[in-house]
Amino acid sequence: MVKKLYSDAASALEGLLFDGMHLCAGGFGLCGIPERLIDAIRDSGVRDLTIASNNAGVDGEGLGKLLRTRQVRKMISSYVGENKEFERQYLAGELEVEFCPQGTLAERCRAGGAGIPGFYTRTGVGTAVAEGKEVKSFDGQDYILERGIFADVAVIKGWKADESGNLIFRKTARNFNQPMATAAKICVAEVEEVVPTGSLDPDAIHLPGIYVKRMIVGAPYDKKIEFRTVRQREAA
Repeated sequence: MVKKLYSDAASALEGLLFDGMHLCAGGFGLCGIPERLIDAIRDSGVRDLTIASNNAGVDGEGLGKLLRTRQVRKMISSYVGENKEFERQYLAGELEVEFCPQGTLAERCRAGGAGIPGFYTRTGVGTAVAEGKEVKSFDGQDYILERGIFADVAVIKGWKADESGNLIFRKTARNFNQPMATAAKICVAEVEEVVPTGSLDPDAIHLPGIYVKRMIVGAPYDKKIEFRTVRQREAA
């Protein structure tokens, strides 16, 4: 069996990172993000990154760490409203952004992972999303051509994996992690627990191990909350 488990994030990414590379990153906000791998990417000093991710984390957390160190050249994202540094760099012309509707982004990654170079969708027709894209009519309706996404490396976060890399995501952390994992030449996963091969119920596996080339155990994690909202306790 090929060894997939590495001792830490830096060793799992060794030899994979280079300036100008294209990354796919799983997660949604701060949910299901590959925290340890993002830290290792930051510490590597690699620059001019193009990153496909639903968003760019928040200020100082998640992919927001790579924005703060100015290692990102371009983001392909659907929602970026929680990151002031992202906003500042974008408005200043320091960061290239390709806005993509959320469902379209997920399908672009799924398509790329399936070897599909492009597909037509009605989402975005008649909006700024359609600018510069081919438009084709089917049954009297206009559709725009969207390209599949296929990156150099995908970094994802899972809950539990076996030694062969078969992986389970936990609840909403499944989000973008599964399609991102398939949409790259090499997928590196961080998980909370690794169990012996054969321990997982085959019907419960969300991502087959054939997609996972390297992985680490990143636990323990501190649960981060993007926005904490409290209210005064009612009088007894």
